[in-house]
Amino acid sequence: MNARKTPVTTLEFPDNKLLRTLGGPHAKHFARIEQKLNVAIDMRGNLVAIEGQDRERAGAILRSLYLRLVAGESVTLAEVDSEIRFTDEARTLAPGAIKTSSSRAVRPRSPAQAAYLDMMRQCPLVFGIGPAGTGKTYLAAAFAAYMLHEKRVERVILSRPALEAGERLGFLPGDLKEKIDPYLRPLYDALFDVLGDGAGRLMEQGVIEVAPLAFMRGRTLNRAFVILDESQNTTPAQIKMAMTRLGEDSHMVVTGDPSQSDLPGGVALGLNEALTILEGVEGVGVTRFSDKDVVRHPLVARIVAAYSRHGKS
Repeated sequence: MNARKTPVTTLEFPDNKLLRTLGGPHAKHFARIEQKLNVAIDMRGNLVAIEGQDRERAGAILRSLYLRLVAGESVTLAEVDSEIRFTDEARTLAPGAIKTSSSRAVRPRSPAQAAYLDMMRQCPLVFGIGPAGTGKTYLAAAFAAYMLHEKRVERVILSRPALEAGERLGFLPGDLKEKIDPYLRPLYDALFDVLGDGAGRLMEQGVIEVAPLAFMRGRTLNRAFVILDESQNTTPAQIKMAMTRLGEDSHMVVTGDPSQSDLPGGVALGLNEALTILEGVEGVGVTRFSDKDVVRHPLVARIVAAYSRHGKS
């Protein structure tokens, strides 16, 4: 009697060089998929054979990553993990990249990030709420760059309150710009990451403006994409002032982590009040991230989860 054969899914990739890149150094990308999905992957020439119950899912992940390589994008272990998270969801998502410039693209790395991008497409005002490392600010900057690239807005304005635990601006050295710059550094970093060297040129031209929240008062912002970062450090008056700056054909994303407020008492007064008042208002969307959506170093996710458990206890 013949032994029953184990089902195998075989994929063929036309470019052997890209296929070796797909596997990663010492085939560690394949090893990660094998570990996470409990499958066995065997590469021979330009063929990849996959055994195991999740072989179709593993095949979908490999095909998606290969297409990134064909498009000129890089594939790292982080991208492998992001594709695994995507396929971990039963529902269908829209994992397509958004172009932030002629040579750059950004993809969501988790289902929550995909939902966040989708909400930015639909709502003029979006809140991104959750812990550090979930991509709230980075994806907002990426979507702003996408809107600018598509000529759907004429400028991008990034702002955040100049407040940090244990410090006040008056005690910092330098003039006002030198005092403010350290607080705005995360926004600079996100912009240069998604736009490359073009970010500096656009800032010199005034197309991209980075300013502290206080500089927003009295302005009406038309055809602009506004990002208000670290909103857990705003007062009710400040966040209302910022949101009411929106003009014709403008969009705003408000990001924050209510558990990390530097306001007296550690309570995110402005952000919490805005979320309560605006609940159910047409045109306002809210995406809430959790520690499961952390896309930085895996240790960051464990740190966030540990603090979350400690807070609940």
